[in-house]
Amino acid sequence: MNLFGGTISSLEKGLNYASLKNKTIAQNIANVDTPNYKAKNVNFEQMLSDAKEASTISAKRTDARHYDFQIQQSTPGVYSYDNFNYRSNGNGVDMDAEQASLAENTIYYNALVERVSSKFNTLNTVIKGGR
Repeated sequence: MNLFGGTISSLEKGLNYASLKNKTIAQNIANVDTPNYKAKNVNFEQMLSDAKEASTISAKRTDARHYDFQIQQSTPGVYSYDNFNYRSNGNGVDMDAEQASLAENTIYYNALVERVSSKFNTLNTVIKGGR
């Protein structure tokens, strides 16, 4: 039974994306002074296309009593700017752009968290019978 029609699942995927983007931004900020470090970014469209093209590995069943399983392998959609040098030491991190991206991503993440929270509050109200 799906209580919210896939809404929670969609919000979960959005939270996973925002979390991965936040980790990537934090990694860029941590390496702002590392020579030859190339800034990384997460692209939602790339993650979506990677998920569609994810390779599936299936187990070979040699007996009917063996369990059938499949594993999907995919890449998370993180890419680096290989040809971009922001500084003379080869570093490609623009601190102002990273901080702006972090602020934007934080707002997005908090909005998703509030939406999930409201969905659970609605469920809690239904369980309690409107009290």
